[in-house]
Amino acid sequence: MGIPLGDENVPPSRPVVNTAIILTNIIVFAVGVLAPGFLLPGAESYDEVINRLGLIPYFIARGERLHTLFTSMFLHAGLIHLFGNMLFLYIFGDNVEAVMGKARYLAFYLVSGLIASLFHLLSIMMVPAGLLGAKYAVSPWLVPAIGASGAISGVLGAYLILYPSAMVKMVMFWGWLPLFLRLPASFYIIFWFAYQLFLGLVSLTGMYSTVAFWAHIGGFLGGMALLPLFVDKRKLHYYRMMASYWYSWF
Repeated sequence: MGIPLGDENVPPSRPVVNTAIILTNIIVFAVGVLAPGFLLPGAESYDEVINRLGLIPYFIARGERLHTLFTSMFLHAGLIHLFGNMLFLYIFGDNVEAVMGKARYLAFYLVSGLIASLFHLLSIMMVPAGLLGAKYAVSPWLVPAIGASGAISGVLGAYLILYPSAMVKMVMFWGWLPLFLRLPASFYIIFWFAYQLFLGLVSLTGMYSTVAFWAHIGGFLGGMALLPLFVDKRKLHYYRMMASYWYSWF
């Protein structure tokens, strides 16, 4: 997979909510690492925060710690995890917010994250217990799932439907040599989803992975399904008129 660098899709307004979500994720990570007690009273390490506020499937299945369905969306395992997620959200989220509005976009983002968590739980249930015991050092029922990627996958699903022809700038590496490309969003996002789906199917064989591929798959499909419920048709019409006017100058 190439690393996206940006898109050529100019939003007609500032992405207030998308920016706020990005800043929230960054602040939560920084505070969690530097002063975990501010996030979780009594916590002495970020690992403790993750274990208490991350989504642990065992507890969700028992109807406990349901608040972690939301808190887990704003936790990240490290700087690379955080940077990768925020990069995707920064590139693709502004244009989705533009045709939903602030409140609808925030609701869409959170609901996509919830759907992603549901798919993650279902994927664990689908792996035979014998495979879990044989191939996992720690049962995935007890491993905290964290990260914004499930919700961001919903944003990608919406972007694919809204702007399939928008151009995405990306970089790939041939050894140490960077290759800069421009691709239609439809090509880039569909390839991304196919990659997630392939590895998600592999994970159902019991192969261990630190990535919740089915959260990505579920969030993506959820975002596509939710889009008609959250899009503001007037904003979408205005956006497309502005985009047509903008690109007519180039």
